[in-house]
Amino acid sequence: MKAGLVGYAQTGKTTLFNALTGLTAQTGAAGRGSKANLGVIRVPDARIDKLSSIFKPRKTIYAEVHFVDVPGPRAKGSGLDAATIQALQGVDALAVVLRGFPSEDGTVADPIRELADFDTELLLNDQIVIERRLERMKKEKGREREQAALEKCFAELGAERALRGFSLPADEERELASYSFLSRRPLLAVVNVPEADAASAVAEPLAKAAAARGVEIVSICASIEAEIARLPTAEQADFLASMGIAEPAAARFIRGAYKLLDYVSFFTVGEDEVRAWTIRRGDKAPRAAGRVHSDIERGFIRAEVMPCDMFVEVGTEAKMRELGKLRVEGKDYVVHDGDIVNFRFNV
Repeated sequence: MKAGLVGYAQTGKTTLFNALTGLTAQTGAAGRGSKANLGVIRVPDARIDKLSSIFKPRKTIYAEVHFVDVPGPRAKGSGLDAATIQALQGVDALAVVLRGFPSEDGTVADPIRELADFDTELLLNDQIVIERRLERMKKEKGREREQAALEKCFAELGAERALRGFSLPADEERELASYSFLSRRPLLAVVNVPEADAASAVAEPLAKAAAARGVEIVSICASIEAEIARLPTAEQADFLASMGIAEPAAARFIRGAYKLLDYVSFFTVGEDEVRAWTIRRGDKAPRAAGRVHSDIERGFIRAEVMPCDMFVEVGTEAKMRELGKLRVEGKDYVVHDGDIVNFRFNV
C-alpha cells in the first residue's frame, strides 16, 4: 500500500511525515521542492505479535504502508504542478494534511475551506485531462464508449463533485482503466491540531464536511507525535497516557487508510516466518495466494484456513483440526480479516 501525503504550506505536513515514519527529511525536499521524500511504517497488529510468541519464528514480517511526502500546491488556487501530479498518480490513496492550528501570523485555521480548496484542485486537474482528451477524440473514430464515459465524468466534475464516489457501468469503467484521475483516488484528511486538542475528536462541522465529500478524517497533533517518535519505545506509552492519547498517530492513520481502501490482513505462519499480508476485502483465495507468490495463484489447489483469534486461544494446528476449526476451502472462498492461511498449489 502506498499513500501520498500532501498539503498546503505551513500545515505541518512534513513534520507529520517524519513522526509517522521516524525519518528526518531534508528541509524543503518535500514541502516546496521538486523531490518527494519516501518512508515506510510497519502496520501495528497485536494478532501478529501473538502469533509470533507462539511460533517463535526466525522472522516476523508486518504489513507495511509506504509513504510519499508529496510536494503540494504552493498556495491555494495555484494549481497542481507537474511534479505533484506525477507523484500523486503513483499512489493508492491520498492523505491531505489540513491546518487546524493558528498560523504564525495569527491567521485562524479553516480546515473545512482548506479541504474544499484541495478537492477543487483535484477536480480542476481531472477536468483539464478530460477536456484535452475529448478535444483529441473529435479526430478519432471507434472510441464512442470511451467518449461517453469521459463525458459523464466531465459532467460530474462540472457539478463540483469528485469522481471518488462516482460509478459507471462495467463496460464504461473498463474504458477508463488507463486514466489516473486524481479526484477518483480515495482521500484521507488529516487535521493537524494544536497540543490542547491532541486528545479531542474531530470537530463535528469538519467531520460532516469530510463525510459529504466521501472523505475519511482523523485528528492528529503532529508536534506531539514528533516528540513521541524521538522517545525510547519503552517511554512512549506513558507519554501518550499523560497526554490523554489512546494510541500513536501511525495506528490511527493506518486504520483510517485501511478503512478508506477497504483493506484487510491475513497471515501465513510457521517456524521460519510469521507474516501479515494485505488484500482488499472480498478478495478470493487465489488472489490472496498471488500476494504471497504468483506461482501459488497460478497453481492454486486449495487453502487451509484457521481463524487467528481462535488459534491464539487453542495454540496448535493439531488442536484446531481436532475441534474441526481448520477448514479446507476452494477457489471461491473469500479470505477474511484475521484468517491464517496455508495455500496448497502445484505448478
